[in-house]
Amino acid sequence: MILVADSGSTKTEWKVIKGNIAQESIYTGGINPYFLSENGIYQLLEKELAPHYRKSFRKVFFYGTGCNTEAKNNVVRNAIGRFLAADNIFIGSDLLGAARSLCQNDPGIACIMGTGSNSCYYDGNKIVSNVSPLGYILGDEGGGAVIGRKLLSAVLKKQISRSVIDVFFNTYRITPAEILERVYMKPFPNRFLGQFTMFISDNIEIPELQEIIRTSFHEFIVRNILQYPESKTLPVHFTGSIAFYFRSFLVELIVLNKLRLGTITLSPMTDLIKFHINNLNSSL
Repeated sequence: MILVADSGSTKTEWKVIKGNIAQESIYTGGINPYFLSENGIYQLLEKELAPHYRKSFRKVFFYGTGCNTEAKNNVVRNAIGRFLAADNIFIGSDLLGAARSLCQNDPGIACIMGTGSNSCYYDGNKIVSNVSPLGYILGDEGGGAVIGRKLLSAVLKKQISRSVIDVFFNTYRITPAEILERVYMKPFPNRFLGQFTMFISDNIEIPELQEIIRTSFHEFIVRNILQYPESKTLPVHFTGSIAFYFRSFLVELIVLNKLRLGTITLSPMTDLIKFHINNLNSSL
């Protein structure tokens, strides 16, 4: 049996492949070695995954946010190795998982647009180049945390109409002081910021909110996609909740920038499973 996991900032999806059949998904909290220690990850697995998986696996493929150095990869690998028996545990970045899911064994530009954002040029086998996402403070253009930050900034600085501000505070029943505390003093501010994309989605008919989405997507294209020379000829693929639920705006801007649109998926997992089934006998 093979176990495949795709972990973002908010949640982790786990799926078992038995033979060439994928079983039902199991979800746990997000696993990011920049925020969780080896013990913290192990405790999360014990609490949330143990009721479902306590078996031995031939291979485990874990793709996660923050899994971008050998040191951080070892934190996750050691925690998983303590939790379950496996002949081989592969740890890769969420970006590699997205590229394998979106591009399979073909070259392309693979993009993530969820709570955070990222992109790469994938040659059909490996990631060749990657514009650093830099996180939600310095980068992550087009990601949910940055979109949420733009919305909160516009609300608190009164840069959008009074009627929208009133709808916002009637929806969330939160004070400006509580917002600042959650952003600057509480853990996981990116998750807090990202939740406010739902407000934009629920009120997307408002032009000012549409402009936040368009501006964010334009920044992502200019500061990330267009930096890959290969984007002029290869398909540009997207995965993640922001890309999926705001795809009409994304398609509009992809066409405007004369790029070749590939696929847009909500989650990498379905096609990531397809990739691993198609490559069962490879050296992966």
